[in-house]
Amino acid sequence: MEFAGSAVVVTGAGGGIGAALARRFATEGAQVAVNDLDAEKARAVAGEIGGVAVPGDAAEVVAPAREMLGGRIDTFCANAGVAPHGGADAPDEEWEHAWRVNSMAHVRAARELLPEWLERGSGRFVATASAAGLLTMVGSAPYSVTKHAAVAFAEWLAVTYRHRGVRVHALCPEGVRTDMLESAGPVGRMVLAPEAVEAEQVADAVFEAFAEDRFLVLPSPRTAEHYAARATATDRWLGGMNRMQRKVEEQLTGPPPAG
Repeated sequence: MEFAGSAVVVTGAGGGIGAALARRFATEGAQVAVNDLDAEKARAVAGEIGGVAVPGDAAEVVAPAREMLGGRIDTFCANAGVAPHGGADAPDEEWEHAWRVNSMAHVRAARELLPEWLERGSGRFVATASAAGLLTMVGSAPYSVTKHAAVAFAEWLAVTYRHRGVRVHALCPEGVRTDMLESAGPVGRMVLAPEAVEAEQVADAVFEAFAEDRFLVLPSPRTAEHYAARATATDRWLGGMNRMQRKVEEQLTGPPPAG
């Protein structure tokens, strides 16, 4: 897989998975546009890898990144994400923010990228969707639902444009040792931290998927097993997830009263 001389955009690349991806693309010889809401972090990573910083909202990065990359984008990594806590009772503002960042930013980027890619018959879209997008995430309805939407949109892109040269990958890691994991609260740390991987391992898995022309990128092997169980033994899988939910509740609040 040759990326030397190609133009790559990575959103949410001021740290974590995004920074690991930006570094890996730069190592492969790509010109990388580093996007992050935190301008200082974006500039730091860009300076480290010899890329360009495009700070700001991930939903509005395509046009300025294309200009800074000489008028072309070959690969777009929609990596920026937010992980609000809560269930159906989470405020509308948190649901809307999760939709905008975790799902609609992908749609808006694709809307701007597809004319260019379809005209020349090539392009690559990487959607960071989380294992929560294939399974679910105990403790966060907004995160689970919007990451499911990110997977669904990536699937739609692959189905619709594969024969026209557009390659799509859904990156679905479980726990990754990043600031997002640290901010996930006790539920996230309890469920994900014990088997969390490093961001660099996630970047390696992405490039393995590129080499194999594979849609799903699963840095944790058990994700595929859980995904298969969810599809083929749904009620059993739901029962297992509910037991996890109850375990989390007991660890947070103590066991329910007897009787």
